[in-house]
Amino acid sequence: MNLNFPWQQRSAGRESASVLIIVLWVCIGLVSITLYFANSMTYELRAADNRVTGLTAEQAIEGAARYVSYALSYYATNGAVPSNKQFSCEAASIGEAKFWIIGRDPAVTPSVTEPYFGLIDEGSKLNVNRAGTNTLSYLPNMDPVTAQAIVDWRNTNGTPDLTYAQYGYTEKEAPFETVDELRLVDGVTGDILEGEDNNRNGVLDGSEKDVNGNGVCDPGLSDYLTVYSREPNFHSDGSILTNVNTATQTTLETLFQNANINNATAMARAVNTYLNPPRGAKQTFPNLLAFFLFCNQSANGAMTSAEFANIYNDITTTTGTNNYIYGRLNINTARADVLTALFMGSGISEQTAESAAQNMISYRDQNPQGLNSVAWMVDALGTQNQVVTTMAAANATDKLTVHSYQFTADIAAVGPYGRGYRRVKFVFDVSEGSPKILYRQDLSRLGWALGTKARENLMANATK
Repeated sequence: MNLNFPWQQRSAGRESASVLIIVLWVCIGLVSITLYFANSMTYELRAADNRVTGLTAEQAIEGAARYVSYALSYYATNGAVPSNKQFSCEAASIGEAKFWIIGRDPAVTPSVTEPYFGLIDEGSKLNVNRAGTNTLSYLPNMDPVTAQAIVDWRNTNGTPDLTYAQYGYTEKEAPFETVDELRLVDGVTGDILEGEDNNRNGVLDGSEKDVNGNGVCDPGLSDYLTVYSREPNFHSDGSILTNVNTATQTTLETLFQNANINNATAMARAVNTYLNPPRGAKQTFPNLLAFFLFCNQSANGAMTSAEFANIYNDITTTTGTNNYIYGRLNINTARADVLTALFMGSGISEQTAESAAQNMISYRDQNPQGLNSVAWMVDALGTQNQVVTTMAAANATDKLTVHSYQFTADIAAVGPYGRGYRRVKFVFDVSEGSPKILYRQDLSRLGWALGTKARENLMANATK
């Protein structure tokens, strides 16, 4: 006979409830663990996706660099400056990624909102290894003391400045290798080097302050200076140029005749007589602008700027041992403030220099097809203009050109869905024929530099 007492029934009920609770807790634990790992895997998936998009953007930049190299080999021949209309510079696709080439618009006042896309001509800047103290001191936000410090830093014949001991190093006493090296020069601050453009995209972004309230992005020295400007003193096939200071009268006559210059014989005779006067020491032309002025004002028939353009790419006033000319400024692309600093550094008053610079900017905007030699500067300003006569004076150095062979491609890219932003600056050189990369710098740390319009377009496309 099996007797079930009440207390035994209650005990069995308690055991069943305990088992149920334990099972529920185990289930809850398992569900929690499942949710935890699922959540972790979600984050890992997102992280992996971000890594993939980042790698895609990096590969897009490498592809864009090859694309720029191809464009330069095709369009930047014989010192020509490619236009952003000749190849893609904005939101160009490489697979699922897109890239932009962040540039500077040489024709207009910098925008306050959206960046300009295209290559940056290094020839449009002053060469920090060649410019003198006077020229450097007239750049915006510069002063004579800082300009002198820059020159002292690169001066190979100077004495080390003891003031650098506080920084733990001494003056380099050698040429600058990059513009960023200016950070080591006493007195050159980040504000001087970058201006109001902290992320170096040429516009005022939301995080940047318009310090002087003029409504534009005032750049720093990095937009005005370069270390790369170099021009070959020979033809693209390697043959030497005709040195007008050493060429014979017959050589000059043949040169002029081949270029269809009027009164070629009389012009060649006049040049030869100037270089080799019957009495007195031999004379030379300090630069090609001086040579054109002489031919333009010759009594044997004035050479026009159009005629001079026919021989400009074939002549020189110097023949160096390394066959390169360093530090010339491309007057076809230089900004007005750079031209002004160059002229003032040559002894021109500020008012005259600014007026000449603005007149040159206006002329080249109105005559884009007539900028084939430095002679257009004479057409723009006149033969008697003080800037023209000063830059062509006997003691003047060869500072002007209309050719460029070094270009910066500041490439930014994003991967699929607008993620994985990367940015790398490349400096290309085509002075030896085939384009090659002289310098690269990762600028991703500076943050978004493509403006609000590009961001909005990416977000809109990412939701479709």
